[in-house]
Amino acid sequence: MNAKKRAYELGGLDVFRLAAALLVAAIHTSPLEDISAGADFFLTRILARIAVPFFFMVTGQFVLGGFGVASHVKKLALMYGGAVLLYLPIGIYAGHYEDIGIWGLLRMLLVDGTFYHLWYFPACILGIGVVCLLRRMLPERLLLPVCVLLYGMGLLGDSYFGLLAYAPGIKQAYELFFQISSYTRNGLLFAPLFLLMGWKAGETWGLKKGKLTEKPIFLAAASLAFFGLMTVEGFTLRFFGLQRHDSMYVMLAPCMYFLYRWIMVWQIRQRRELRTVSAWFYVLHPAVIVVVRGAAGVLGLTGVLVENSLVHYLAVCVGSLAASVVLLWMGRAFSRKRKDRERAAKTARAWITLDRQALRRNVAVLRENLPKDCELMPAVKADAYGHGAALIARELAACGVGAFCVAEIGEGIALRKAGVRGDILVLGYTAPQEASQLIRYGLTQTVIDLSYAKGLNECLKRRLPVHIALDTGMHRLGVPRGDMEALREIFGMKRLSVKGIFTHLCADDTNLEEDKAYTRMQARRFFQTVERLSAEGFDCGKIHLTASYGVVNYPALGGDYARVGIALYGVLSTKKDSEECRLPLSPVLSLKARVALIKKLHKGEAAGYGRAFVAEREMTIGVVTIGYGDGLPRSLSCGKGAVLIRGRRAPILGRICMDQTIVDVSDIKEVCPGDIAVVIGRSGEEEIGAGDVAEWSGSITNEVLSRLGKRLERVID
Repeated sequence: MNAKKRAYELGGLDVFRLAAALLVAAIHTSPLEDISAGADFFLTRILARIAVPFFFMVTGQFVLGGFGVASHVKKLALMYGGAVLLYLPIGIYAGHYEDIGIWGLLRMLLVDGTFYHLWYFPACILGIGVVCLLRRMLPERLLLPVCVLLYGMGLLGDSYFGLLAYAPGIKQAYELFFQISSYTRNGLLFAPLFLLMGWKAGETWGLKKGKLTEKPIFLAAASLAFFGLMTVEGFTLRFFGLQRHDSMYVMLAPCMYFLYRWIMVWQIRQRRELRTVSAWFYVLHPAVIVVVRGAAGVLGLTGVLVENSLVHYLAVCVGSLAASVVLLWMGRAFSRKRKDRERAAKTARAWITLDRQALRRNVAVLRENLPKDCELMPAVKADAYGHGAALIARELAACGVGAFCVAEIGEGIALRKAGVRGDILVLGYTAPQEASQLIRYGLTQTVIDLSYAKGLNECLKRRLPVHIALDTGMHRLGVPRGDMEALREIFGMKRLSVKGIFTHLCADDTNLEEDKAYTRMQARRFFQTVERLSAEGFDCGKIHLTASYGVVNYPALGGDYARVGIALYGVLSTKKDSEECRLPLSPVLSLKARVALIKKLHKGEAAGYGRAFVAEREMTIGVVTIGYGDGLPRSLSCGKGAVLIRGRRAPILGRICMDQTIVDVSDIKEVCPGDIAVVIGRSGEEEIGAGDVAEWSGSITNEVLSRLGKRLERVID
């Protein structure tokens, strides 16, 4: 799919965000009240009721769809906290917090919101938690029925509350519920259904199952039909006076289902700025209402700006939009330094670009392939396989990853200094004399054998969390799996706190029957040892045995963690393995450099060190600003490797230098200094993968990526 087409995908959601924000403002200002009570009821109590469900569905699509639940909840909490502080003076002035008490304060903060429109934030946070909990507890086929049941319970406390007059016992139960939450339009009963619908709409769109197949005309007609039924429902409930509140209708759910899917197929260019503006608009518009009313009083314009409901609404919208645009501009100004750094990287001699969305997709794919209780413990050793450990770990943390593993103590300390939290397991050897550093930086150390455990225990003054490495057949690090006496002694050491036990599968990357049998044997040995320890009363803590190939080929082995490494970055060790992998992984890293200059090379002239290349014809050559000092394998010299320039392959000529590489650009038209040379990644219709580079150099992708140099700027997009 080309970039132009991608730019028009889901742009309708951006536009409708702003429309939904305008509808929310209408709820709080009643624009048509002076014109017609019925028209205002239609606008504010029926049409505008699609706004908040739409916001929930957008959240469901992009958050529950695998793009960072923890980070979004954190963002919501921060926005809510800021909004609480913003509206605190207004609430105090209006007397909202008088005689509130501790319970009332907790209810306001955690359920109702501290100002009338802020209920959305705790509702969204709670709703996300409810859906995530249901996903873990229930089969997927039961999620929708349960969420519909919750919504139905909410209906009885909202638009259909009047029916409870015929069921006094149930009504009394609802009255008790209203002591906890003032309304049923909350995160428990209202939000889960729409969050789930948004998540499923995203899956249908293309995150997993392919694009929508319905025609836009069908989606529009269905949306309007159910909206018409919702209108009839709303006015009927109003006529009979059944409503306690009016946020929830039976027809709202099917109306939103088709409306949302219709909006998804609108051919409108994406407008990221509208996302920010609509969010600020939602938060700020009640404050603008206060400002407009205050200004109208000072200016003597109350009759125009306040008492005229339509003008009042328009003034609030204009003021809210203006304030939101100003805050958008200020946000961009604050991010200028980061943008300047990225721009510098894009004009650097050589740099790495990381695809944030590809990384997040890989996280989602790997999680789905694992048993429910098995979590990711990404391997971010060797600078996250050349990707940049701090950058990658922060992105993974934003996706809800809470445990990492590294090769040595220095890598763990660097992550801590970069602000990375969660568990960090050092897989390799750390000198016992450095044990105090492990404690200082909150790292977990691997116990590699009994003698090492003794040395570590002797050097410690406080208890250190450790994982025991168990050798089940790789014969590298680890306590021999049958040495129960050694394991018992380690568990008994006073200053070692065993938090986990693991092994490493050494033949899980092939389909050879003997390797499959060996892998099953290793797994059997591991679990038998864990069972024996557990039977003797030892708490083994977290158990883990699979790495990238184990997750791909043996996901059912499970455990508490999966130590994914190379697969997390969208490739496997060889090109063949990547092509045959059953999981839809996406490469995260692209490596690029600049064409420094172009020159002619005449027949018989040599280029590069040792005159390793001699021209047999008139040629045009380019000098690319990358070499083996940056991690480009020198074994790609003399035509074994190539780069991409303007979508064409440019073979490497002669020997690769430390800082430059000469390439053949004779067949690439209009090439000029400053052009980008893609070493790993895509240019036009051509692509060179890390697997290609590994194959050409006689190595594996793990080595190629891990050797990428520190002087390469790393930029995440």
